[in-house]
Amino acid sequence: MIFNSIAFLVFFVVVTTAYYVLPYRWRWPLLLAASCYFYMAFVPVYILILAFTIVVDYAAGHLIERSQGATRKRWLIASIVANVGVLAIFKYYGFLTENIEALVHGTGWTDYKIPELGIILPIGLSFHTFQSLSYTIEVYYGRQKAERHIGIFSLYVMFYPQLVAGPIERPGNLLRQLHLSFDFHAPTVASGLRLMAWGFFKKLMIADRVAVMVDHVFNSPEQHSGPAMILASFFFAVQIYCDFSGYSDIALGAARCLGIDLMRNFRTPYYSANVSEFWKRWHISLSSWFRDYVYIPLGGNRVVKWRWYYNLMITFLLSGLWHGAAWTYIIWGGLHGFYLIFAIVSERWRGKLGGLLGLGRVPGINHAVQVLTTFVLVDFAWIFFRANSVQDAFHIVGNLFTGLGGFFTTDALTFWSPLLGVGKGEMYLALFSIAVMELVQRIDLRQGAVMWVGARPAWQRWALYTGLVGTIIFFGSYYNTTQFIYFQF
Repeated sequence: MIFNSIAFLVFFVVVTTAYYVLPYRWRWPLLLAASCYFYMAFVPVYILILAFTIVVDYAAGHLIERSQGATRKRWLIASIVANVGVLAIFKYYGFLTENIEALVHGTGWTDYKIPELGIILPIGLSFHTFQSLSYTIEVYYGRQKAERHIGIFSLYVMFYPQLVAGPIERPGNLLRQLHLSFDFHAPTVASGLRLMAWGFFKKLMIADRVAVMVDHVFNSPEQHSGPAMILASFFFAVQIYCDFSGYSDIALGAARCLGIDLMRNFRTPYYSANVSEFWKRWHISLSSWFRDYVYIPLGGNRVVKWRWYYNLMITFLLSGLWHGAAWTYIIWGGLHGFYLIFAIVSERWRGKLGGLLGLGRVPGINHAVQVLTTFVLVDFAWIFFRANSVQDAFHIVGNLFTGLGGFFTTDALTFWSPLLGVGKGEMYLALFSIAVMELVQRIDLRQGAVMWVGARPAWQRWALYTGLVGTIIFFGSYYNTTQFIYFQF
């Protein structure tokens, strides 16, 4: 069951209504049953993987809390091994065997073959695995008490709004709230519905529209020249942001309708002035997970320089691998690690260069240059993230600047549209929707979009709501919709 479906909307209305009708003691069973139903709508048997994760980490949490000294660490390691083992089997087995076979075949043993498991990747496996792991790690460090109620703990691992694509919650936030009782509060529910509508707008009006253009180029890069590749790379940056942040908005909104506040996962990341800032504003729940549980335990920046660089690179390579079992994702992570290391190494001479150019005297221009440079670097790395293979990625990179004639013509849309396999109408719609999103984001940055809307007269607010919902319904039903990108992770 995907968010952008009629089935989900019916499911959401029924569950939310029943949640407030039922007494408090029946709410967690309702949400747990609803979450099981939601997940089993994909591949029913994979609910057993979630059950395994829940049992292992529930037991590990109690064993860690009751143990002393080295025994505590052994139980934590057992939890980590069990969870990573599930990932290794269901997500990375094919990738590992493929690369082992390639190495062996390189020695001349061409008949060597490792048996295939033929497993379909469970939806959201990396998300709920990391969320469950955060619990045992927090218990180990003494920041979280072991949860006594196995039903509430099960709900923590598989709370349906964020089960398949995050945000990756921590027990200190979500687990605590699952013990609370919430009365129906109309403004809170209305706020959740607005956030869901905004998420649907980003998904249906932007992500799904530009996906057609992106797929047209990235699925056959050898048939396209530089202008198409540049445009497709730009539109993929838009697509993945609107797709993933749109999902997060729907998840946060659905949870808010139940009185639960999930962590915010995005803060206008493409306005970042450097790559380090980008990772404080993009997929915040994952970047903070790797920071707290990988980067800092490795020593963070409290070590000698070479070890600092090593810690950064390992963290981002693992982040790339978390996203997918392919070299394209690993290279993407490695690029971000390289960006951060280069920023540290070059900090002094970049400061001198900025002084020579006089950028410090015009802070507005200086900031704009930094934001643009950061976006270009991030967008370049997205090429590897989206490409179907490493070969395709390098083909695109090697041909970005070929055939640029006509790219900057006065009638650019007439030139651009055929390159991306769409008509001018589709291009206008996509660009208009992006402009609307940018306007809302700028309002949100300056005074808060919710406060701005709340300050409008009632008729203006309802006109906005009606227009937004009507647009979503019309274009969502008229055009084909796609699954959320991050469901595959």
